[in-house]
Amino acid sequence: MPDPAHLPSLSPLAIPDGQLAYCACLPLAQPREHILAQLLAQTAWRNDRIVLFGKSHPQPRLSAWYGDADAVYRYSGLRLAPLAWTPLLLQLKNEVEAATGCSFNSVLLNYYRDQHDCMGMHSDDERELGPQPAIASLSFGHPRMFTLKHKVRGAAAPIKIALGDGSLLLMSGDTQKNWRHGIARTRRSCTARVNLTFRLIFPA
Repeated sequence: MPDPAHLPSLSPLAIPDGQLAYCACLPLAQPREHILAQLLAQTAWRNDRIVLFGKSHPQPRLSAWYGDADAVYRYSGLRLAPLAWTPLLLQLKNEVEAATGCSFNSVLLNYYRDQHDCMGMHSDDERELGPQPAIASLSFGHPRMFTLKHKVRGAAAPIKIALGDGSLLLMSGDTQKNWRHGIARTRRSCTARVNLTFRLIFPA
């Protein structure tokens, strides 16, 4: 994949055993507040149940999966067949591809309604993502703290990044192999946040 150091929109972030690049506010064709309002209103949000340690749990957020027809994704006991791209999602995909130099055929949207919604620590290391997936995380709305923890180096300090409105984080290289990431609940009141993670699915 392209070297983030050569992508003008992104700045590399130092991380051992992985590769991160970040843009605090990606220039977009539409105002961010308009994009957030459209995403909230137009997305076919679902509250799926996932399997963790053999038990079924409702996800503590709403989600949706869009992409090319063959971009079927499986994780935590779910099989997600993609909904067709909307004009807005295609526009955002094109803007993210231009910023990252990567190609994507799908996007997972997560809607964090308030401070109680969260994402548990995990790695996006499913087989259909390939051995070194590039995942571009685009956020709108209320900032939330994104935490990465090394899988092996227990003494390594967690990496924390405040993902604000319009921010873009690119995870690539061995990041998914060596790191887990997530978003914890917080005691501070939070308003709506929508996060889009653009991915390249390799059909089975």
